Amino acid sequence: MSYALTDDGVRLYSEETGSGVPIVFVHEFAGDHRSWEPQVRFLSRWFRCITFNARGYPPSDVPEDPAQYSQARARDDVRDVLNHFAIERAHIVGLSMGGFATLHFGLAYPARARSLLITSCGYGADPARQKAFQAEMEATARRIEHETMAEFAKGYALGPARVQLQNKDPRGWREFAAQLADHSTQGSALTMRGVQKQRPSLWSLRDAMRTMSVPTLIVAGDEDDPCLEPGLMMKRTIATAGLAVIPRTGHAVNLEEPDEFNRIVYSFITAVDTGRWSPRDHRAVFPSVRD
Repeated sequence: MSYALTDDGVRLYSEETGSGVPIVFVHEFAGDHRSWEPQVRFLSRWFRCITFNARGYPPSDVPEDPAQYSQARARDDVRDVLNHFAIERAHIVGLSMGGFATLHFGLAYPARARSLLITSCGYGADPARQKAFQAEMEATARRIEHETMAEFAKGYALGPARVQLQNKDPRGWREFAAQLADHSTQGSALTMRGVQKQRPSLWSLRDAMRTMSVPTLIVAGDEDDPCLEPGLMMKRTIATAGLAVIPRTGHAVNLEEPDEFNRIVYSFITAVDTGRWSPRDHRAVFPSVRD
């Protein structure tokens, strides 16, 4: 374990396991570095696995200045973790909030990404619902501040795309819920307000996505409704993207279906590293399908 120092002076708790080609895992709002344990236990047999806690998630620092929380900052924190471990290029695997950071990292620093695996990414991405989404995020931040994270977590862990984990793996769900309840109230509220609320719509990034050449895989659970349309859009927009949809699965894909998710990650990374992941054949594009 160690602490990566960001270029704005924030310490990010980090762990390194295994050796070989590096994979950096970027966690969701409701998770932290511990959320990736099923992946690290398996993939560290072949790869150098890096996990870290985002700013606002102890034992990482919890800056008090709201200006130190943003989508751009979350993106650059991934870069600073790579710098800390002296990694020039890595496979980046992100889920939800971490999936957004992974996409933005690929857009801003393509030369440093071996590949991008973007999971459960898209909630609030509909441009027609931007104002409603921002109001929802602000209300959620206020609830966290008022109730404390320990209390707020009780309901958040039972959201429409979370109950799948509870039904499949009650013990794993209790562990997830306990870890969520242990998060910093201040850090969670600042993250919700600065990163989640302010992130741009995915649809506003389509022109930039069309220029991407980094190998990309989009992963979603078929019961995570808010992420399905954005996943399809990203698949259609990014020429190097594939799409994997896991049936009867909600938001926390890596926890709900760890064996399937690990297989997908391993197969994708192996395909990339052996030169077998190429851009989509232009003959396979249906011009009549809307993006």
